[in-house]
Amino acid sequence: MIDLRSDTVTMPTAAMRAAVLDAELGDDVYGEDPTVAALEARAAALVGLEAGLFVASGTMGNLCALLTHAARGQRVVCGRDSHVYCYEAGGASALGGLVLDPVPNLADGGLALDALDAALPSPDDPHVAPTGVVTIENSHSRCGGAAVTAAVTRAIVARAHAAGVPVHVDGARLINAAVALGVPPAALGAGADSVQLCLSKGLGAPAGSVLLGAAGFVARARRGRKMLGGGMRQAGVLAAMGLVALETMPARLHLDHARARRLADAVRARCGARLDVAPPATNVVLLRPRPGGPSADALVAAVRAHGVLLSTLGADRARAVTHLGIDDAGIDRAIAAIAACA
Repeated sequence: MIDLRSDTVTMPTAAMRAAVLDAELGDDVYGEDPTVAALEARAAALVGLEAGLFVASGTMGNLCALLTHAARGQRVVCGRDSHVYCYEAGGASALGGLVLDPVPNLADGGLALDALDAALPSPDDPHVAPTGVVTIENSHSRCGGAAVTAAVTRAIVARAHAAGVPVHVDGARLINAAVALGVPPAALGAGADSVQLCLSKGLGAPAGSVLLGAAGFVARARRGRKMLGGGMRQAGVLAAMGLVALETMPARLHLDHARARRLADAVRARCGARLDVAPPATNVVLLRPRPGGPSADALVAAVRAHGVLLSTLGADRARAVTHLGIDDAGIDRAIAAIAACA
């Protein structure tokens, strides 16, 4: 099967597997795993923040951040199409007593600034839950893998900080965004109070994310990780693969982006009357059926019979995500399957 459902389906490389055998281990809950410490320091340096905390997943990293930044009864201002709002099981509300307040996402993955301003009311207004944190997602999956620019991030950070509100960046595919924009990852986290950097998507590690921020913030987030059951012991077996991912995978992400563009261009040329396919910014291709074309569910089911796996993104879009496990021949097969079924 040509699996384009997500870049989370990648398998660890031979170098990642080999790194596990030589990893120096300790008990990370006691702060004694040197490989975890090395991963945290490497990720912090990459993103330009002071300290890091290795967590089991991006969702856990985001939740730890929100619980650390905001108190019960406060609001989390997030994009209406954000992963935090759509795909994290309402954890911020169920476990943290936080109110998720979605505002419109723009096509570039940023937040509508007028709506953001309206979501930052005076903390003295007793009718409104005060805002505890603003979140940004980069790259932005439901916006077609949009790479949110440093300028957009700075504008959001400036608005939030002017109101005394911290900003968290859900950097699920932050390195993809940095490669697409031709900037260092630190440029995309500049000014933010925390960043979650996922290792198990485009970077190809089997699990894990690193939550990054100031040392004091990370120390407080460590308690949240423990509370969520995320304190792992000899976690260096995973961190070792994460280190290899950070060192070796960014240099090949442009291949995933090029394959995503080739897939999108070919499908648009062959199926443009039936599918709306926007040019992808990174490794996410959205296929939106036009009137008279197949539904997203029907398209996904049909291409599966041809040996290609896509996912749906709501009722009106199918999604293809390129990654380490997809070569040029796989893209050719995907193009042929979609053309046959659209």
